[in-house]
Amino acid sequence: MTTHAAATLAYNGSGIDGSLFTSVTGFARDTRWLNSAIDLWTTAGLAVFAVLMVIGWWNARRRGARAMTLALAVPVSVAVTFAVAEVVKKFVAEVRPCYSLPHDYYIEACPVRSDYAFPSGHSTTAFATVAALWLLDRRLSAVAAIFALFEGFTRVYVGAHYPHDVIGSAILALPVAYVVSRVIARAATPLVARLSTGVLQPLLTTQAPETGTPS
Repeated sequence: MTTHAAATLAYNGSGIDGSLFTSVTGFARDTRWLNSAIDLWTTAGLAVFAVLMVIGWWNARRRGARAMTLALAVPVSVAVTFAVAEVVKKFVAEVRPCYSLPHDYYIEACPVRSDYAFPSGHSTTAFATVAALWLLDRRLSAVAAIFALFEGFTRVYVGAHYPHDVIGSAILALPVAYVVSRVIARAATPLVARLSTGVLQPLLTTQAPETGTPS
C-alpha cells in the first residue's frame, strides 16, 4: 500500500471528542490576543522540561550514584517513550483535526496528512518527563506535571490535537518512562558509581575522590 493510500484510510478521531475540540478551538477564536503567546509556548515551552532535567542532574550530584543514575535516565526515558509513541502514531494513523474538522479555528498550519495526531508528541515528551522525574525528585516532578497539563491544553488550543490525543499521551508516557527509568537505575547504578571516581567525577558527584592516607 502506498503512503497516499495509507493516508486516505487513516483513522478519523473526530467522533470521540470532536465537539470538545471545537469548544476549545472556539475559545481560541474568542481569545485571539492569546494566540501568539500560546502558539510560541506550545513548542518553546518544551525547554522548561529540559531545564527541569538539568536541575535534577545538578541536585543529584550531591545525592549519590543512584540519584545520579536516575537523573541521567530522565532524558533517555523520555527519548525511548517518544520513540514508542511514534510507533503507536503510525499504527493508529489518526488524521489531524484540521482534515476532519476543516471549518474549526486553527492557529497552527495544517501538517501533511501522514503526520498523524494520536498520541501527541509534545504531550508525550512532557508527561514522560513527569514520570522519570518522579523517581528522582518529586518536587521537580510536581512542577513538571503542572507544565505538562498546560502543554496538553495548548496542543488542543492551537488545533494540533484532540483532547484524547493528549490523554492518550499521558496514559502511554507515564508508565513507559517510569519503567524505563527504573530499569536503567537498576542496571546502570554500579557503572555510574565507578565513573564517579574517574575523569567524569565533576559531572557526576560533588564528592572529592578518595585519596590514600599518608604513611
